[in-house]
Amino acid sequence: MGDFRPGPPQLRPGRALAHTTGASGSESPHRSDSRPPQTPRGGRPSDPDGRLGTTPPVPGRPTSFFWLLLALPALLFAVITWQVAADGPLLRLDTRLSRALVHPDRISELLADLGNIQVAVPVLVVALVYVGWRGRASGTDRWWLPPLAAAVLMALVPAIVVPLKELIARGGTPAVPPGTGYYPSGHTATAMIAYGASTLVLLPWLRTSYARRGAVFACALLVACVSFGLVRRGYHWPLDVVASWCLGTVLLTSLRLFLSRSSRRTSSGTPSSSTGPS
Repeated sequence: MGDFRPGPPQLRPGRALAHTTGASGSESPHRSDSRPPQTPRGGRPSDPDGRLGTTPPVPGRPTSFFWLLLALPALLFAVITWQVAADGPLLRLDTRLSRALVHPDRISELLADLGNIQVAVPVLVVALVYVGWRGRASGTDRWWLPPLAAAVLMALVPAIVVPLKELIARGGTPAVPPGTGYYPSGHTATAMIAYGASTLVLLPWLRTSYARRGAVFACALLVACVSFGLVRRGYHWPLDVVASWCLGTVLLTSLRLFLSRSSRRTSSGTPSSSTGPS
């Protein structure tokens, strides 16, 4: 007859106890190096993006932050485009702001020129050549992918901006000759993508956090100078520049996500140097 007495189950000799602690031995479920058979939750490597549910959280911004950087600027760009196309009330505020800011001078013209293709694109080309050379020299797998992705992104700028200029056909400020095609600002979009993409592909090759912060600050300063020069000189309405900020943020965030995912894919496919036969 079986034992049906109430109470906790009795330990039987000769059985391996899954939760018994102690030193390893011939009948212990622990490994010979005293490690438990399963990795504890606290020791599991977290997701590179820091997604929810990983323990512990990794430093840096989670992927949800980058998706937010895609959604909000895209929504704002759509609202601004609608207001410009429909001659909405936002344009009256734009006109008043432009009148207060426009004051053509030589400095504002020079700052606006930093967004010219002849200035911004060569900076990007130099950065891409340097990154490609460093990646190939170090034996990085798919070293050509970041420069190629940044070059494709730069090529997308006129493919997006030029049709929008033709479609919206917004007139210029009183400081420029009569005409249309001022929305969105092509100089601002060119500056954002050229300087921004250069910064994104260079960041992994900068050794210190000070260098990385300096590169990001220099990029932001260049875009701000171009934007200020365009509005101050009267080349563009303020909303033209803000719309290009939104468009550039969406494109650069997309590039950042693409580079991050491709880098993780490359890392997961490369065997670790510490892995080997024991």
